[in-house]
Amino acid sequence: MTGIALTNHRGPARRVAMLHALLPAVALALLLAAVFLKQPRAMSYFGINLLLNLAIPVMFATLAQMMILAVSDLDLSIGPFVSLVACIGATLMPEQPVLAVLALVAAVGVYALAGAVIQARQLPSIVVTLGLSFVWLGCAVLLLPTPGGTAPEWLRAAMSWRTPLLPMPIWMAIATAIVGHLLITRSAFGTLVRGLGGNPGAIARAGWNMVRVRAGVYAIAGVFGVCSGLMLVGQATSADANIASRYTLVAIAAAILGGAEFAGGKVAPVGAVIGALTVTLAASFLTFLNIAPDWQVGMQGLILVAVLALRAAIDLFGGKR
Repeated sequence: MTGIALTNHRGPARRVAMLHALLPAVALALLLAAVFLKQPRAMSYFGINLLLNLAIPVMFATLAQMMILAVSDLDLSIGPFVSLVACIGATLMPEQPVLAVLALVAAVGVYALAGAVIQARQLPSIVVTLGLSFVWLGCAVLLLPTPGGTAPEWLRAAMSWRTPLLPMPIWMAIATAIVGHLLITRSAFGTLVRGLGGNPGAIARAGWNMVRVRAGVYAIAGVFGVCSGLMLVGQATSADANIASRYTLVAIAAAILGGAEFAGGKVAPVGAVIGALTVTLAASFLTFLNIAPDWQVGMQGLILVAVLALRAAIDLFGGKR
């Protein structure tokens, strides 16, 4: 009888989990359909590339935020960090590539140190990363007080490469989704990350050094942030200290839209990538509707609220306990 009860309980839970996983893809499909209805010429290689090109750096910023969410933390510094990386890419990298690489490695090291301090001193991640955001912003302003600089030629060429069969944003989405999936759900480190977020006591009792694990999580988030900043400057061909200022909230929205929860250990790498595509596409769709940029952020928020409301409705009526 107990086995039958467990089976009956697992059925609705699996159905709810499957519906949660499908929600980001359904939202993206609906937005694509709306864009194609509004502008049929967008249904082409060039049109899709134009619509989703800006999603490439957002994907990596979202994966960085997802890593932090996986351990029950929240990173308020990813936007300024991406801006700093873009400024390094536009100033140091063309003329002093070795110094640029050292600066990026040092920045990732500071990220890892922040994670170690948060764990060792049990500090709120919001406070630490908020303070860190001012550090990143200050360094970016020192490097590039006014908009300018130029991206290295190889980086501009890479970001403008015409990929075969499918536009580059699609290939990048597939690649980042696979990397995130393998890292979080298929690796031993990913198991530790989810355990640290969902049940830190069990990880501590198993003898793992939680300071090192959290530092590793923040270091990987920093690496994703570096990828985001370099790809952003490759697309823009120049930079400024606030070029990615909106990425902090956009990355949080995309990760949550993709299925992540503020309760640690509950993240969805594939969903996070789809969420990044959806948030970027929403901005393009709102532009097609001639909605002013000042209103676009609010409309993006409404889309996120609508998806979260659907998720709550699935939990309510899907039998999840």
